[in-house]
Amino acid sequence: MILQGIDVLEKNEFRPLRRRKVGLITNYSFVTKDMRQGLDVLIQNNINVVKIFTPEHGLYGLPDGETFNDTLHPKYKIPVISLYGKKKKPESNDLEDIDILVYDIQDVGLRYYTFIYTLAYTLEAASENGIDYLVLDRINPLGRKVYGPRIPDKLSSFVGDYLLPTRYGLTPGELAQYFLRLKKLDLELKVIPLEGWGGEGFNQTDLLWNVPSPALPTYEATLCYAGICFLEATNVSEGRGTPKPFQYIGAPWVDNDELYEFLKDMFPNLILRKREFIPRFGKYAQQLCFGVEFFPKFEDNFFEVSISLLHYLSKYPEMKIDKHISRLMGDELALEIATGKTDVNVWRKSAEEFIDTVSDLLIYGGNLYYDS
Repeated sequence: MILQGIDVLEKNEFRPLRRRKVGLITNYSFVTKDMRQGLDVLIQNNINVVKIFTPEHGLYGLPDGETFNDTLHPKYKIPVISLYGKKKKPESNDLEDIDILVYDIQDVGLRYYTFIYTLAYTLEAASENGIDYLVLDRINPLGRKVYGPRIPDKLSSFVGDYLLPTRYGLTPGELAQYFLRLKKLDLELKVIPLEGWGGEGFNQTDLLWNVPSPALPTYEATLCYAGICFLEATNVSEGRGTPKPFQYIGAPWVDNDELYEFLKDMFPNLILRKREFIPRFGKYAQQLCFGVEFFPKFEDNFFEVSISLLHYLSKYPEMKIDKHISRLMGDELALEIATGKTDVNVWRKSAEEFIDTVSDLLIYGGNLYYDS
């Protein structure tokens, strides 16, 4: 049985939060193992939550990229501060009545997932304002695999920063320790660790899937997101607006008979089918697209699948790749990689450097390893 940080905190009677004024950094993923609302559990146990900070998608699951304003919690009338609107980092006046920040958000273990930058920015704000910080840890559903290059500072953005590889294999608690050391932050950081997790992927646990964001409704979508996200920088649909985001890919101008045969030849063990689909929103909304549907396994490397897809699709005159792909891949040569002019094997050295850098920060079992 795996206990997440909130479960361990409850088992220990919330002692680290007694007589503290808590600023809670969270969203809809703040639930216990048996799916009770974490905020309810804190309030019922007389924890003094004075303010809530919430990242992209807000407390209730807004669409990707939609900003929102500060508000009040509808039930508890606690101020809810937006960290995905006018600001992405708490200001000093936001923290005046707080003496500890508590972070609990389900991560997916990928550099372009914005919640981890909310973690980093709030750690920096805590350091700047002399506030303690507590991470209620959660599993990394993608386990200990690492892939891709460390993103250089010149490509830093809210979808890639802090010299992270594309897939980093750390939990939020371990990642917080990495940010602390990388940025030389001066603060009291504590992690309430998981119990019973040894670095395995979600598919090997007894946990229920805790939807991390609207476009990742299932674990299978998350496996595909590790790579298929690169298609967001193209005019190929990555399946947003369909029943299976990141599992459907295609466009009106794709020959899916040929695409299917190409992928089966390149990846004989990959399970997929030809798929026609009509997105309800996003790219090609209300248009018929021709493509494929993936049925992913933990062993599949969708970064390699995605890069092969980019190579293949580049032959179509309709295919367009935006320069934003450099930020998603974390490589200034991303356009050359996407069109097959550069070998991605050069990424391995960079990722292994990251593994060496963070190996002493691991709280749990399962060694980090490069997914080649």
